[in-house]
Amino acid sequence: MRLAEDILNLTDGKICKHCLGRKLSKTIEGTNNIERADKVCEELGIDLDDVDCVICNNIFDKLDDELYDKIDAKINQLGIEFNTFLVGSQIPKDIQKRDEEMFEEFDLGVETIKKEVNRLIGLGIWERYDKDAEFERQDIVFNIDLRNEPKVRIQINPLYIEGKYNKYKRGIPQTKWPCTKCKGRGCEECNGTGKQYPESVEELISEHFLKLTKGKEAKFHGAGREDIDVLMLGSGRPFVLEIKEPRIRNLDLAKLEDEINKVNEGKTAYHGLKLCERGRKAEIKQSSPDTYKIYEAIVECDEAFDTDKLEELTKLNEIHQQTPLRVLRRRTDMVRVKHVLDLSYEVIDEKSFTMRIKTEGGLYIKELISGDEGRSNPNVSEILGVNAVCAQLDVIEVSEK
Repeated sequence: MRLAEDILNLTDGKICKHCLGRKLSKTIEGTNNIERADKVCEELGIDLDDVDCVICNNIFDKLDDELYDKIDAKINQLGIEFNTFLVGSQIPKDIQKRDEEMFEEFDLGVETIKKEVNRLIGLGIWERYDKDAEFERQDIVFNIDLRNEPKVRIQINPLYIEGKYNKYKRGIPQTKWPCTKCKGRGCEECNGTGKQYPESVEELISEHFLKLTKGKEAKFHGAGREDIDVLMLGSGRPFVLEIKEPRIRNLDLAKLEDEINKVNEGKTAYHGLKLCERGRKAEIKQSSPDTYKIYEAIVECDEAFDTDKLEELTKLNEIHQQTPLRVLRRRTDMVRVKHVLDLSYEVIDEKSFTMRIKTEGGLYIKELISGDEGRSNPNVSEILGVNAVCAQLDVIEVSEK
């Protein structure tokens, strides 16, 4: 009780129960700061109900029904769904400074005024909406500005959906490709669309999610990508779809998956859609030594090849590839060392054969075949002694990250 008396003397008794109880949280038992302050008032025979607090300027009086009406109005205005939330607040700097000065005066290691404000607002939201406060991963963040008349802003955090996709039609890029002439602004060349190609794997799924979630924007994160003329077969390529500022979060993903696949039949398909966390974006992009990809290529040569030399292809192992000429404008020019893990072939005729190849992720198959003007070593053309090109390429499998 000595600490309570010292605080009351320093403030000349002009301190609210929130501020007094907060300073005594480590010395007086109680379930909350008001209860601790009430014990002091009873013990010392004082009344702090209507004081003008010299610490907080009675900022806690702003945490009233009118504030929660504003919060409710903002939720309804945005039409948002949420299951978890976090509260952040802005309070006058002079109030925070006085609170900190008292900490230093009495060497107190207790909750700051801002943390108490956030906690009490969070408690009020929990009581009204039966939603849980979550500090690590939350659907929305309530930002409450108490510096003047209370203002409410809501930050809507992204929604992340994980799955795998197949691409059954050539000529479809993985992500939206801006028009090379107008850079996405829209011109005669692209018929005002701003796009080089009319559709993409990304857009064929994201348009459905944006419509249902009422989200602002979608971003597609794939575990690598195939060229526009390459099919993605087998079990599919892992991806994460990020929906920014989704107002609707409660989705029937199984039903949505079925609907999307029916609309895109013959072009793309999406499987195993499920919610995931933000960190999954980075995980599927990271290349682990244990990951691999399997391709099937049709190789065509400009003249007949020696079939006996095909067997040498099965011995391919370490490949040194300088950044391919076709992607040099957007990739760092460097030499990458990748490995062929398995290779088999089947002759079609004297100038062509199919090749099934298992490799580490990141190995350029087209350049492995052509040699890319000597930038890929060793290569199929060099081994066979003829000019060879990849006439058709399909991705058969992308291993899990």
